[in-house]
Amino acid sequence: MKKLGISLIALLLMLSLAACSSDKDTDKPAGDDKYDIVLITDSGTIDDRSFNQGAWEGVEKYVAEHKDVKSTYLRPSSENDDEYYNTIAKAINEAGAKVVITPGFLFSASVFRAQKDFPDTHFIYVDALPQENMDSEPFVGPNTVSLVYEEQQSGFLAGYAAVKDGMTELGFIGGIPVPAVKKFGIGYLYGAEAAAEEMGVKVNVRWNYAGTFNPAPEVQQLASGWYATGTEVIFVSAGGAGGSVFAAANDVEGAKVIGVDSDQSGESEKVITSAIKQLQQSVYENLDAHFTDKFPGGEVKVYGIEKESVGLPTDGVGFDRFTSFDKAQYDAIYADLKADKDGMRSNIPTDHDGDYPAFDLKNVTVIAN
Repeated sequence: MKKLGISLIALLLMLSLAACSSDKDTDKPAGDDKYDIVLITDSGTIDDRSFNQGAWEGVEKYVAEHKDVKSTYLRPSSENDDEYYNTIAKAINEAGAKVVITPGFLFSASVFRAQKDFPDTHFIYVDALPQENMDSEPFVGPNTVSLVYEEQQSGFLAGYAAVKDGMTELGFIGGIPVPAVKKFGIGYLYGAEAAAEEMGVKVNVRWNYAGTFNPAPEVQQLASGWYATGTEVIFVSAGGAGGSVFAAANDVEGAKVIGVDSDQSGESEKVITSAIKQLQQSVYENLDAHFTDKFPGGEVKVYGIEKESVGLPTDGVGFDRFTSFDKAQYDAIYADLKADKDGMRSNIPTDHDGDYPAFDLKNVTVIAN
């Protein structure tokens, strides 16, 4: 997506919130204008090449097809529950939002509160469930739909592909260890395990949570160190911090990266594939439900391989950046995973304790780093 600069004047008008209209060529604060749809970014930016951008592209697609609908996005000035809630309130009270989209686990408490305080507004909550706090039960209100994804399934396919392509020294860098990030990484391990068992090889996977979804020199240094000591490919599930891993790979001959959320092959020639989930389509579908009076309030909608909502990209560069792994092999493992052959899909855990997963895998060793 085209990067947008925010002028000082626009920044002041937005009360320190970065905003952009659905016309990407114009910086346009909410001001006195009103918008039907407002997306609020989570940690990271609208062009993070990950879940913020993927969700926004779903908005853009809908607005492009419905010229009477206006949209904008806001970026909170800080990352905490109160600021997230205040930004939601501004989206509704100042920008006039009829539907608010919030991508990311960190909105859990603010959406939980806002769905009660603004009963006439529809909320599309991407990637998590509204929850008052970490110890309370989630509650999806009648004006909210939560969209959750089976990230472990696309992570599985990524890990399987990497090992089948001949790699045995793998890495995983996650952003913040929230459920979606954990699931991507766990699936990666189990896919690597499945391929390693087929091939009779042993695999090492270095593991680290960077603690951020933003680009950071520390993330680039970490990735550079891994590549320098033998890691062949790093799967990065860290939003905008993925750019730091791409930068590290660009400096090392033969280094490879697996992207996340959307097809990130355009970001670097080192990206051999991406573990994707159909953020764009799921956001689009639920926006359409809002505008056609079919909003599925109170529901948790799960998007996984059964709905063909997760996987590896087959268009664009497809499998051209692999050495030997090809479309036929992908189709075969995809079919097995979808059919849950021998419990392949149902046996993938979706959470782990501690700083890294300590599962009893026969062919994969996890190295905390």
